[in-house]
Amino acid sequence: MRERVERGVAVTTGRGNILVVDDESDVRLLLFLVISKADHGLRVVGEAASGSEALTLRRELEVDVVVLDHRMPGMTGLETAQAMLAEAPDLPIILFSAFTDAAMVEDARSIGVSSCVAKGDVKALVATLGALTGLDVDESEF
Repeated sequence: MRERVERGVAVTTGRGNILVVDDESDVRLLLFLVISKADHGLRVVGEAASGSEALTLRRELEVDVVVLDHRMPGMTGLETAQAMLAEAPDLPIILFSAFTDAAMVEDARSIGVSSCVAKGDVKALVATLGALTGLDVDESEF
């Protein structure tokens, strides 16, 4: 991990920087708390409420993994993922959705989404973040 100064603020960069994208503020807060509790180098560096906001933040921040809701107003999670992967083909994206039917999962994988995790399975989300970042996270508390 490394640190740099941006706009007078120290910004930590490294492999555990997470961008959380969900149109529901309570879900974004829950993900922030879960990721903070998992610790071991994972940190939320940005939150977005829409696909277009997420695209802007992804360009501005050092993002290592995106946790992305599927059903949002405007751009869907799949549309957002496709746009992000067009700009950053190696960016790991986790589709974190209450709607993970087989067709949606297949569509996500076909465009390059790294993983699909059901919103109710926080333990699987933490484990997936650990696997994608190579960080030793502790999902045993979830």
